[in-house]
Amino acid sequence: MTVISKKICMVGDFSVGKTSLIRRFVEGKFSDRYLSTVGVKISRKVVEVHPEGATESKSLQLLIWDLEGHTKFKSIAPSYLQGAKGSLVVADVTRGETLDRISEHVKLFLSVNPQGWIIVALNKSDLVDPDKLLHLKKTVESQQYDRVTSIYLTSAKTGDNVNEMFQEMAARVL
Repeated sequence: MTVISKKICMVGDFSVGKTSLIRRFVEGKFSDRYLSTVGVKISRKVVEVHPEGATESKSLQLLIWDLEGHTKFKSIAPSYLQGAKGSLVVADVTRGETLDRISEHVKLFLSVNPQGWIIVALNKSDLVDPDKLLHLKKTVESQQYDRVTSIYLTSAKTGDNVNEMFQEMAARVL
């Protein structure tokens, strides 16, 4: 059986949990030790995808590019985004400024990959009151960003919606 590979990128400000979400998805682990990503780190995971209308599933290898979140990195980010079929834009629900910059990350990704798929992860949802979370999600949804297919309330710590989010991205990029 052949395995198809697709590149996806994790983008967002520093310390929003991009690396933690990847680690939860790929290794099923969480660590609260903060390690800043320098440049880019690439992880891989093979997932089974059931394409709509198909009788059998397909194996898809996700090549997950974890991009550094510091602003000094923005000038070289387009070269790392090149060829990506999708992007997970991550914001930290405890830091409003990261929510405000979702549109910047969406625009940057689409400037390089205008046909790419985008999913927004509102991460660290375990740290905020559920009513406030619903309000934050509705606020982000009201922005109606181009090519954003879904918005997930995620927690790398608890695993909430992490597999579902990556599974949807895999289905979209296939």
